[in-house]
Amino acid sequence: MSIICGVPLLECVYCLACARWAWKRCLHTAGHDSETWGLATAEEFEPVPRLCRYILAVYEEDLQHPLFEPPGGYGINPDWLILRKTYENTQGRAPPYILYLDHDHADIVLAIRGLNLAKESDYQVLLDNKLGKKKFDGGYVHNGLLKAAGWVLEAECDILKELVEKHPNYTLTFAGHSLGSGVAAMLALVVVRHHDKLGNIDRRRIRCYAIAPARCMSLNLAVRYADVINSVVLQASCFFSFLFDIIDDFLPRTATPLEDIFKSVFCLPCLLCMRCMRDTCIPEEKMLRDPRRLYAPGRLYHIVERKPFRLGRFPPVVRTAVPVDGRFEHIVLSCNATSDHAIIWIEREARRAMDLMLEKDRIMEIPAKQRMERQETLAREHSEEHKAALQRAVTLSVPHAYLPSRYGTFDEHEDGDNSHKSTGESSVGSSGKSKTKVSWNELIERLFEKDESGLMLLKESHRDD
Repeated sequence: MSIICGVPLLECVYCLACARWAWKRCLHTAGHDSETWGLATAEEFEPVPRLCRYILAVYEEDLQHPLFEPPGGYGINPDWLILRKTYENTQGRAPPYILYLDHDHADIVLAIRGLNLAKESDYQVLLDNKLGKKKFDGGYVHNGLLKAAGWVLEAECDILKELVEKHPNYTLTFAGHSLGSGVAAMLALVVVRHHDKLGNIDRRRIRCYAIAPARCMSLNLAVRYADVINSVVLQASCFFSFLFDIIDDFLPRTATPLEDIFKSVFCLPCLLCMRCMRDTCIPEEKMLRDPRRLYAPGRLYHIVERKPFRLGRFPPVVRTAVPVDGRFEHIVLSCNATSDHAIIWIEREARRAMDLMLEKDRIMEIPAKQRMERQETLAREHSEEHKAALQRAVTLSVPHAYLPSRYGTFDEHEDGDNSHKSTGESSVGSSGKSKTKVSWNELIERLFEKDESGLMLLKESHRDD
């Protein structure tokens, strides 16, 4: 009898818990994730709308006679276009891309388009992965995206090396949207690890901008490469936001593996929804300690709306940080979660945000000398913020997270990783001592064979120092 009397009480507790969870989900807006972040400046955000237009240009068949150019055009000089690869050229091994020599901004840009829903090869790249399938540089990455990046580097290594050596003052930028953002992030990882293959290019010259990024690397890698990789996530205002909450791009927030999403979205949408909700309910402490869990890479830029549950449009605000915990782990209820993933909308809102930043600077009438000082201060602040994120990752016991050397680089650990390889192969990558000509795919495979125990020993010895 006592057991029967306790059943209604358990039901009440269960209903209250479910009601609390639903209430928190309905009140949680996308802006809450970044409300404590700092505001981005015009200098650091300037490449984003420009690179969005470059990515849009990949969709054009003839840049001399564009058909879908945004207002103001793509900002591309067709004479500076080095190459353009289509699906026929890549044979489905990677998304289409262009290589553009931007003399106006002293930049070598490799821009990669997003997912093509009509191409089976794009799905094959996404589905070529399982949780914890591939290890890279002491962490985990998406296998299919890494293979696509290896194919691109294998195809364009010589011309990239030639351009990097011919223009020593130019930066090398990888930019991509959606599927292409994952490939671009993997490109940045591999090039940083094997910079000797591109004429010993300095790490500070390598940049990556992942627009609407896919979760493609483990947390320790996402934080460690935050000085190279930048991710841009859009949250725009909606006319009916007072009813449907705030729009936010779904892909960086979906903890469910990409391969599970695309397996379920056409046949079992209810099962997919249950899987996403289950992932949302996992405690964050447990998620941080899972070394196989993938995250949006690098430094995050969040284009947000400051006034949720309001009617009408409001000016966008860009916030930025290198978060460790609270890294877009909440799925936000939204009326247009997929439309905010579109590169067209991201380019439009990024351009609006950039115009507002420039207008603010113009009103303040900042002198040129003060602008230069502000850029130097910004670089120092980003470096300090990056180090603080690395320290917090170590404090939170994120698997395989460690601090850089006293000289501010990761070279000691990289060389140590090579010396602890279980296969006993000769050192390659950042040490640059291998005399054998090795392909990019072979270099990537060698990094997969690193000994975890050796990496942990390095981590402990570094702490002792």
